[in-house]
Amino acid sequence: MGKDKDCSSLHRIVIVGGGAGGLELATRLGDTLGRRGLAQVTLIEKARTHFWKPHLHEIAAGTVDLHTHAVDYLAQSHWHCFRYRMGEMTGLDRERREVHVAPFIDPDEGEEVTGQRVFAYDTLVIAVGSLNNDFGTPGVQEHAILLETPAQAERFHRRLVNACVRAHAQSAPLRPEQLQVAIIGAGATGVELAAELHHTTRTLVSYGLDRIDPERDIRIELIEAGPRILGALPERMSASARALLEKLNVSVRTHAKVTAVTATGVQLASGETIPAELVVWAAGVKAPEFLATLDGLEANRINQLVVGPTLQTTRDENVFAIGDCAAAPWLGREGTVPPRAQVAHQQASHLVKQIRRRMNGQPTQPWRYRDFGSLVSLGKYSTVGNLMGSLVGGNMWIEGLFARWMYQSLYKLHELALHGAWKTTLGTAARFIARRTAPRVKLH
Repeated sequence: MGKDKDCSSLHRIVIVGGGAGGLELATRLGDTLGRRGLAQVTLIEKARTHFWKPHLHEIAAGTVDLHTHAVDYLAQSHWHCFRYRMGEMTGLDRERREVHVAPFIDPDEGEEVTGQRVFAYDTLVIAVGSLNNDFGTPGVQEHAILLETPAQAERFHRRLVNACVRAHAQSAPLRPEQLQVAIIGAGATGVELAAELHHTTRTLVSYGLDRIDPERDIRIELIEAGPRILGALPERMSASARALLEKLNVSVRTHAKVTAVTATGVQLASGETIPAELVVWAAGVKAPEFLATLDGLEANRINQLVVGPTLQTTRDENVFAIGDCAAAPWLGREGTVPPRAQVAHQQASHLVKQIRRRMNGQPTQPWRYRDFGSLVSLGKYSTVGNLMGSLVGGNMWIEGLFARWMYQSLYKLHELALHGAWKTTLGTAARFIARRTAPRVKLH
């Protein structure tokens, strides 16, 4: 087992997970502490590149090219004075303050790139995000695609393009499941994907696949076990989003529990079978299972690490957890904060200051979540949401173009945290120019 070289005289900050919260934290700590030689900042992440998870549905639909938005971890670490170490955390030794990382095997070549390693820490931040929860439903792992990673989103898009090309080329009539898409789970991801697919499938067939009639041949089913779509968001957002989806001829089913996924469709508890060539599982949230086995740390029933108001785990003040993998109390309200990108962003900003206080021997301060509202993009058709807080004097309902601008600004805030104003501006301009000479959707 290899041990990574470190400078023991410096405070060792190890961040596990390079999602929205983890990468922002590593970047800002690298700029403020690593660059000045005040601490050694290490980011451990199994992927080579970062993509903002709330936009995975756009990769799946083909409206965004992953390679124009992905952030290379190795380059980011070089520019912002932290260390990137490739691998997946598998264990923790709290007494020795060590993180255990599994060997990294290249998924394409099948060869070992790095061996098993150990990283020592003084402050550990776990930010490994969340996964979809299939609740043990038969057939999900074999026949459905989960949108948890860019690779999975790209896989769905390839299958979508192949399905359209196949249907156009064949001489036989379409089978019942052909060109039918079933999206299981009507949270933000499912709703946004349904709207995006309505647009992109029609754009895709316009590139010469004229034997396909989108209105007749393509059907999108949005399936939700609960009483309404967007169940975690205000009821007005749910009603508005459903009305727009139904206007687009997206079939919205509520009170519809899925009992199995097969190679040709989805089975419901009612006994009905919905034919579908492509099935996306976007229901349920849970943290990675290994968190529940970490050397005595407290975890809840969905594997989230339980943290206190300071974001320190309940059984070890040297270990913090942020983002979707943390069950953080919502101070001033009952329960925990929701799994949203704005939560991870705010927690990362808070920890930048608190880790500095910790290094100076000062007590860490509690974190309070500021809910700025929720926004759901319905592709080119609309965006709906509500803004909250002192900026608007309470709770303001927004939709249309202004809501779309606000939705896009959330990603720009993430880019600003990673790259600064100058690089974000240049990158935005470059992508705008590139889109003028590229197809409207990705065709492969």
